Amino acid sequence: MSHLLHLDSSARTASFSRELSARFAETWRAAHPGAGYTYRDVAAAPVPPIGQAWTEICDALLTAGITDPAGYASVVKTPEQREAWAVIEPLLAELLAADVVLIGAPMYNFSIPATLKLWIDQVTFPKMSLAGKAFVVAGARGGSYLPGTPREPVDHHERYLRDFFAGHYDVHDVTFLHSEFTNALVDPRLSPRDPDRIASREQALLAAEKLAANGRGA
Repeated sequence: MSHLLHLDSSARTASFSRELSARFAETWRAAHPGAGYTYRDVAAAPVPPIGQAWTEICDALLTAGITDPAGYASVVKTPEQREAWAVIEPLLAELLAADVVLIGAPMYNFSIPATLKLWIDQVTFPKMSLAGKAFVVAGARGGSYLPGTPREPVDHHERYLRDFFAGHYDVHDVTFLHSEFTNALVDPRLSPRDPDRIASREQALLAAEKLAANGRGA
């Protein structure tokens, strides 16, 4: 049975990335009746940052040559490591159980929200492979960072996530859905681009529906 892990990371309770991830999740669940679904809001309930004990667990895994997540707990020895593992274990279990990982991730300061980075750090270990899973990123950006635009070189949002999923997780099945020019609603300098904002939002929502309805993760 397929399982969808749905994360949101926007600091806004009503945001474009949340709207986009919700549309994908709603359509995907309708296309997969009876499938598993887990939701986690890492902005409303942030996970803690990694600490010394997390680094010790990583070092022990490297030393022992353990790459299978089923063996991670075997290197947890000290009280501090057990405390760190108590944070890691449920987050990691949710990730491993998913066939599709849906991440609502707005662009903040050219990159991803700190709350999403905290989650990534907690669930990432040396030589860890999640090959076979599909990732969908529902993004929102204040301007446009698409290929060929003046701000493409400072896009450390999609580029970072794409490189991370490939480099750390061995995952290449990644789809990005972007709602762009969202700042046209509040920035007078961008107000002439509001028609572009509307078009980008509508295109992203339609793309989310099509992707989810076509059986992603079936």
